[in-house]
Amino acid sequence: MSEPRTRRLVAGMVGGGAGADIGKTHRYAMRLDDQFELTSGVFGRDREVSLALAAELGIAGDRSYRDYTEMAAAEAARPDGADVVVVATPNDSHFDIARAFLEAGISVVCEKPLTRDSGTAAELVRLAAENNAVLAVPHCYSAYAMVRHAARMVRDGGLGRVTFVDVEHASGWAATPLEEQGHKQARWRTNPDIAGFPSVVGDLGTHAYHLLRYITGLDADRVSGRLSTLVPGRRVFDHATVELELAGGVPARLWASMAATGHNHGLRIRVFGDKGSLEWQHEDPHHLTVQDLDGATTVLTHGLGALSEDATRLTRVGLGHPEGFLEAFANFYRDLADILRARRDGTPPPSRELTIPTGIDGLLGVQFVEAVAASHHRDSAWVSPGAGRPAASFQEAGI
Repeated sequence: MSEPRTRRLVAGMVGGGAGADIGKTHRYAMRLDDQFELTSGVFGRDREVSLALAAELGIAGDRSYRDYTEMAAAEAARPDGADVVVVATPNDSHFDIARAFLEAGISVVCEKPLTRDSGTAAELVRLAAENNAVLAVPHCYSAYAMVRHAARMVRDGGLGRVTFVDVEHASGWAATPLEEQGHKQARWRTNPDIAGFPSVVGDLGTHAYHLLRYITGLDADRVSGRLSTLVPGRRVFDHATVELELAGGVPARLWASMAATGHNHGLRIRVFGDKGSLEWQHEDPHHLTVQDLDGATTVLTHGLGALSEDATRLTRVGLGHPEGFLEAFANFYRDLADILRARRDGTPPPSRELTIPTGIDGLLGVQFVEAVAASHHRDSAWVSPGAGRPAASFQEAGI
């Protein structure tokens, strides 16, 4: 663990090696505010490739490990061992890797979906609490300043009573059979043994569902889902439409697709209330559009002096200098650093209503995936996320 009262925290990484953009994103983000130093890792199954990347990143040879079990034991035993380890591997390995570090008392940032079933996701939440470790899931769209401001507006009643929510994460990145053309990410994301059959819900739907929950503060009481495969021959579902009933009977709609032809990133949310509405789009993240009952439109811009403290504390540069995805990811790591330092130093953690997603958020995301899969299997019947015994796997949900 890093030295008490010092600024920099010690980080490790499992996965995120050659060809994995998410690994680079995590590494860039943790460096942006000089909060973390990456000192250890396992960057792939190929030992030589992993060693080469570790050397490129300046990681000492004795901390470039053969596998995650060796890494967890060694880092837990070192006085300067990792404060946190990032798990940036395909879905099917999340549980075993995260469990090894949490059992060793090392905090974990685990990519979504947290695990492939809610039973193991709940086990990780339990282990984190039992070992006084932090478990976080990088749904980093919630770390955009304008998303934080949107959440503050809704929670403070700026839109009145929420009446309807519409959210979509509809990307066209896999609108063609990339998996048949050697595309590394497409190969595992369309492999049901790795990503699960409802792949698009775990990959993109969980981001959309978390964004909905984060801005509105409302969970889904029940969902009705329909899954489709738009690319012929693909072995997983690549398209999902979900009707939701949120707490208090608020209706909502969620659309997730990796085959939305021509769409770029495709993340958008609209929240409607009885006094007004708002809209945020990831491809224009420094603006938040707000409309009143008469349709008068106000466009709020990242950096405005009149924004909430939730937004302004995450703003690095002034008005007119938009910040983007890497900065939002860095905002996640900034909040995480505050939490980890408090744990390390024995000081009270920051008290913020709007902060980073935890293992609980990851668990709710997995329960959402299970509920959508079960609903689809029952001809779109209404299903309550987390109700009853969790499926041992997506296959057990009949998918």
